[in-house]
Amino acid sequence: MTDFNAKLSRLDWAKGDGLLPAIVQHWLSGEVLMLGYMDAEALAQTQASGHVTFYSRSKQRLWTKGESSGHVLALKSMRIDCDADTLLIQAAPHGPTCHLGTSSCFGDSADVRPPLGFLAELNALVEHRHVERPPGSYTTRLFDGGIRRIAQKVGEEGVETALAAVAQDDDELLGEAADLVFHLTVALRARGLGLADVTRVLAERHARRG
Repeated sequence: MTDFNAKLSRLDWAKGDGLLPAIVQHWLSGEVLMLGYMDAEALAQTQASGHVTFYSRSKQRLWTKGESSGHVLALKSMRIDCDADTLLIQAAPHGPTCHLGTSSCFGDSADVRPPLGFLAELNALVEHRHVERPPGSYTTRLFDGGIRRIAQKVGEEGVETALAAVAQDDDELLGEAADLVFHLTVALRARGLGLADVTRVLAERHARRG
């Protein structure tokens, strides 16, 4: 947030009569969650509280998302666009963002999230299963079986994916690949890691070779 604070003086509050549009994006999946407006006080409260706060044009006051429902947006980062008149907020939603009960105000998540965004949801779900261990869950059984059993499943799914790539149709390959990605995600979480860590390594490799 230090770089953002250094750029605050660039914000063009005059263009929107003291208000700036603020686009809120899921910090992991990239899904666009909602659009609101901030004045300088709302921006300051967002930074101070860690919960995304807007200026409500209908209520004519500051409004913290989730102040009634509890479905707050936990601030992760903020950026300013090239014209310094729009904010991009990355946040972790605690519950559905829309008052209609959907994850996004633009519709169901499957309609609006980026194509690879579900991997972030899968990663988060596996992380929750690791902590909560709900009874009857297949993921819980994997974690309870220990890392050796999980590693065995990754190996099995890897072989089945390779065989499908050589000898089966696209649907079979995609099904086996999905099984492999799921079990790999579980193996990573059992070691305290996640798909974001794999993404970071890939990005670092690309930067070095790029």
